[in-house]
Amino acid sequence: MSGAEQESGHRDNSTEGSRQQSTSQVAIKPPRGTYDILPGETDAWQRLESLAREVFLAAGYREIRNPIFEHTELFKRAVGETTDIVNKEMYTFTDKSDRSLTLRPEGTAGVVRAYLNGGMHRWSAPVKLWYAGPMFRYESLKAGRQRQFNQIGLEAFGSASALMDAEVIMVAHALLSKAGVNNFRVEINSIGCSACRPAFREALKAHLAPCLGELCTDCQDRYERNPLRMLDCKVKADQSHYQDVPVSVDFLCNDCSEHWHELTSLLNAQQIKTVYNKRLVRGLDYYTKTVFELVCDDPRLGVSSTLCGGGRYDNLVEVFGGPPTPAAGWAAGVERLLILLGGQPAYRPDVFIVSANQAEALKLACELRAENIICELDYPTRTAMRSFSKQLQQANKSSAPWTVIAGEEELASGAVALKDMSAGSQQRVARSELGRLLHDLINTQKAGQTPASP
Repeated sequence: MSGAEQESGHRDNSTEGSRQQSTSQVAIKPPRGTYDILPGETDAWQRLESLAREVFLAAGYREIRNPIFEHTELFKRAVGETTDIVNKEMYTFTDKSDRSLTLRPEGTAGVVRAYLNGGMHRWSAPVKLWYAGPMFRYESLKAGRQRQFNQIGLEAFGSASALMDAEVIMVAHALLSKAGVNNFRVEINSIGCSACRPAFREALKAHLAPCLGELCTDCQDRYERNPLRMLDCKVKADQSHYQDVPVSVDFLCNDCSEHWHELTSLLNAQQIKTVYNKRLVRGLDYYTKTVFELVCDDPRLGVSSTLCGGGRYDNLVEVFGGPPTPAAGWAAGVERLLILLGGQPAYRPDVFIVSANQAEALKLACELRAENIICELDYPTRTAMRSFSKQLQQANKSSAPWTVIAGEEELASGAVALKDMSAGSQQRVARSELGRLLHDLINTQKAGQTPASP
């Protein structure tokens, strides 16, 4: 082999080694049950979050932001040690100081802790809060359900009235409706309180005792520890045993019964159609009286899926050492809502700047961006700016409806050329008037009107 061939062969081996190293470096994928939300997808997330903020603000709810991990005891006490979340799904770890910490599997417990730690229990009632962010559960993956998932939720403290239950349900209903989700129903139930629930528990146990040996091991364990959790069982083979169980509303005390009838009356008066679900208990131990879910039957989600769920929890603040405080709230899964919202408009700038003068192009872009006009310009691969024709090609690719052409002659006279990319027409515009004119054109376009050519 000649020296040249040897050198060439050496380069090939080196390239192959680099390729193997590169392949090894990019082979790392996100953990199972997590995913990246890429540009183009984040636009839909931002629109949904903005809509939620508008709905919450209109109803008087204020934002709260909690840590994504808490002391493990917080969730054990709040969610319940007999729940699947605590028993099977929590991401728990020990830190360097030997403290047990858990990535939050749900939002309510952290909000209640902050309600007390932040002194909000001394504020005038009701205290109405909302939150958004990631939650973590180790569970089976399905459409719209991941192990790191996102929720939007709200909590309202300080009112025992069924009016508060009705409001939180109606805020959830408004959010889904305004987001364009139409094929959902509101399922509701009352599971009573500490005064009347024991009688229901005993009736439920008596009914299920003869078939206990046929149920799954989880339900056999729940039978003694928390029989209401049996109604939340997801094992198909067990479902036939839960069809004719006693219903909780038949065991309600006077207070719970009055609350239940007032709630259904309030929802009916607002023409909110509800479905009574006798087996609805929710998967968390802290609920009292009202529980509800907004459920959707849509093939894109695979099966009947809960979009939003919640209820009343009048004892949870006391569990954490606070004063007796009635409360109600809910949480909605962001990923599932986004599946139902379908395709979203792709990102595009409002205007693209074409110029041979880099400094002036950047200055003009900054001026327009300061006026909240989405603006792009050509970024050459080399030092020199590309030709006008090449830049106009980039303007076409950007899908910007308007292009600002800033040639040396225009810049010298304090003007630019504004081109309508769909009509192909253009006119000379004073630079001082450019921002105002673009705002008029953009607003006209958003209103669904055909903008006049500049």
